[in-house]
Amino acid sequence: MKKPTAKIREEIARLQEQLKQAETRDAERIGRIALRAGIGEIEIDEGDLLSAFEEVASRFRGETKPAHGRKPPTTPPNGAGEAAGQSAEA
Repeated sequence: MKKPTAKIREEIARLQEQLKQAETRDAERIGRIALRAGIGEIEIDEGDLLSAFEEVASRFRGETKPAHGRKPPTTPPNGAGEAAGQSAEA
């Protein structure tokens, strides 16, 4: 027996509310973790932060490239400043 359209709409509305609540829980959890890590104190462009989060997500998913084809932020390898003639004085 087919479900009436009204029942389907009610079910969709209920599921959308559940999704909204789940997303809110996830956002609060990730936000708390980011604040504990000190992200809130860093002035960073939202796009750069999104790219960094996508890189982390890819790493934990076991992917080899970041999501959405974005390139991860590039940082020089350790000791790059010394290789360029800059000395690291203590």
